Amino acid sequence: MSGTIEPRPLEGIRILDFTRVLAGPYCTALLADLGADIIKIEPPHGDDYRHIGPFYPDGSSALFESVNRGKRSVVLDLADPDHRAIAETLAKGADVVVENFRPGVADKLGIGAAALMALNPRLVYASISGFGQDGPNALRPAYDIIVQAMSGIMAVTGDPAGSPTLIGESIGDVVAGLFGSWSILAGLVERDRTGKGRHLDISMLDSMMALQPIMLSRFIASGKAPQRVGNRHALSAPFGAFSASDGEFVLAVLNDKLFGTLANLVGQPALASDPRFLTDALRLTHEQELRTALEQWSRTRTASEAVGLLIAAGVPAAEVMDTAQALASDQAKARPILQTVDHPVLGALKVPEQPVRFKGSARGGLEAAPRLGSETDAIFHNPSSAWN
Repeated sequence: MSGTIEPRPLEGIRILDFTRVLAGPYCTALLADLGADIIKIEPPHGDDYRHIGPFYPDGSSALFESVNRGKRSVVLDLADPDHRAIAETLAKGADVVVENFRPGVADKLGIGAAALMALNPRLVYASISGFGQDGPNALRPAYDIIVQAMSGIMAVTGDPAGSPTLIGESIGDVVAGLFGSWSILAGLVERDRTGKGRHLDISMLDSMMALQPIMLSRFIASGKAPQRVGNRHALSAPFGAFSASDGEFVLAVLNDKLFGTLANLVGQPALASDPRFLTDALRLTHEQELRTALEQWSRTRTASEAVGLLIAAGVPAAEVMDTAQALASDQAKARPILQTVDHPVLGALKVPEQPVRFKGSARGGLEAAPRLGSETDAIFHNPSSAWN
């Protein structure tokens, strides 16, 4: 019926979460946003992210609150056989188990894929690690900076005259979590068809390399490793960041018709017929001369003025915004990525939510990240009813 709010897509899906820090918790947070029931298993001292700032006034970690929204917390010491038995009981009733220990650690703790899938053959078991469950680097420690450096993405980021540069987000963790959630959903679809679960092996390094279809394609086609080009496009011009009177803005021109429109807008229609700029390839070759001509126009205007004129003419452009500006933009206000949760101490608290709109299913209404061990007593008392 029109106007009826439907259940979230993953309501009824039960996920046992042994993950900590970022890649694994981000993966399961995306699934919690869609209605999955997540029981997060933590050691007695809690997830390490509980102890990493920035911190709210009550001592809660903003990072932990962000990526553990919508979950329940149970404290278990998996070295204790009685605690491990509770984990096994929870796994028997789960649809999915997610862990991001270094390969071999989950097996030593008695919660590896072989052990838990023997108890529950329908289990989709996801292992997220730095380098995957095999290969010469499988046991190496991995952090975001490590996989950025080893994946090629750091080498193509930054000013060509400078050093390789980190992307400003822990993208190695985030993309592994994203591919982890994607593969879990595929595993659940397969299980519904075959009746059998699957062990999923998600590598941060593999995920980072898969995130670069343009760089990989350029290498495959040329046999040469792509190089840094800074705030411009490696194959097209004008495409990149340009200076205005008060800062920078970006524009993207990828065809001759759009370039003609741009030339007219900046009051230099002759640029479109200039032999140096007749094709995209020629414009790239003479990018510096073209940049000089365009910035004669843009430097007499603010970034906002320049972008407004470009958009009105149909030329893709945008101001370069910081995080605060991006969240305060009219577009972000119309389609907010942040939602409000009710924190037991801090009250109304903002956390991110997955970005996809499922038409007919409400957004928001998320639960705050759990206090450490908030459901330990209840589940210790009756673990077989934890998923009811």
